[in-house]
Amino acid sequence: MAEAQDSPDAQRSQDAQGLQDAQGLRSAESRTTRGRKPVRPDPESGPVALLAHRLWELKDEAGAPSFAEMSSRLGAAASKSSLAAAARGQVLPSWETTWEFVRVLAVDRLGGDSDEVRREWRAHWERAGQGDAAPEPAPVPAAGVGAEPGPHSAEAPERPQGEARPDGHVGVHDPPADAVEHWPADEPMARRKVSRISRPVLYTVLSAVSVVAIAGLGFLFPRLSVALGDRPLEAMAEGDNSLFEWDVTYPDGTVVDRGATFEKIWRIRNTGTVPWQGRYLSRVNETACTAPERVPIEPTLPGEAVNISAPITAAKEPGRCKIDWKMLNEHGDLAFPGKKAVFVDVTVR
Repeated sequence: MAEAQDSPDAQRSQDAQGLQDAQGLRSAESRTTRGRKPVRPDPESGPVALLAHRLWELKDEAGAPSFAEMSSRLGAAASKSSLAAAARGQVLPSWETTWEFVRVLAVDRLGGDSDEVRREWRAHWERAGQGDAAPEPAPVPAAGVGAEPGPHSAEAPERPQGEARPDGHVGVHDPPADAVEHWPADEPMARRKVSRISRPVLYTVLSAVSVVAIAGLGFLFPRLSVALGDRPLEAMAEGDNSLFEWDVTYPDGTVVDRGATFEKIWRIRNTGTVPWQGRYLSRVNETACTAPERVPIEPTLPGEAVNISAPITAAKEPGRCKIDWKMLNEHGDLAFPGKKAVFVDVTVR
């Protein structure tokens, strides 16, 4: 015996109810998979939070692009994780990260004057670095060791290794720049583990140890959170300039075997009027491939070209491997803050 069929009106009612149920389910799924909305810092909670609050205001004014969009399509010279950390307002970001956050929004997107914007935000960043705690009494420094002035005499927010301080010092390691496919998500920020020892004493001791370590161990150099600016800015020294000429070996897209070791060579010309002495390339990101953090550059006179080589070991797994370096001068400062990085970009098979 055949089953009784529903009337057309009843069938349409059931179809409409089913559509509503499906739409409600999709809406619920969207709400659960969209992720948590970032919590904006309270500008009243401290100078670092105030700086982050200003970054959020700038981001909103520029159309609220995502951190991933800022790091990729807009060309910020910092990873999306570094940009997001700067906006959390928990630790003071490096000046390089702060400037890249600001540059792509205030200068590139909103059309602000680069010099004026840089001066304004540098002042904001330096004020944030002062800290909001009253300074502790500074002890009498040991013979030959001077107490550091400025933000180091006050209780300042603790920073992860590699975050620059307003005086320009940078730690050994920076947060990764997310330049490689399959790079893991952000590690949780280190919790504060500072004893009750006077902070001026702590900073003075750590500074002295850092100087000795760097003088004795040439491989301890800063890994900077900067890369790939879209438009050139002024050089650190007047008359200083460079021109990338070509990849001598392993041009972009070269396929290499897993675990293979090869030598990448770039040819760069000194097109300025400043001799290059004591310069080197500093790696600015982490990758699955192995490469030196510091690549020396031979002394180069104005008008001369120099070949710069770096040994690379390919990753053990297939995928793209892109490593960026930026030129630093003999003082450890970025020689060309706005110029694009030199890089190796190979495919591991």
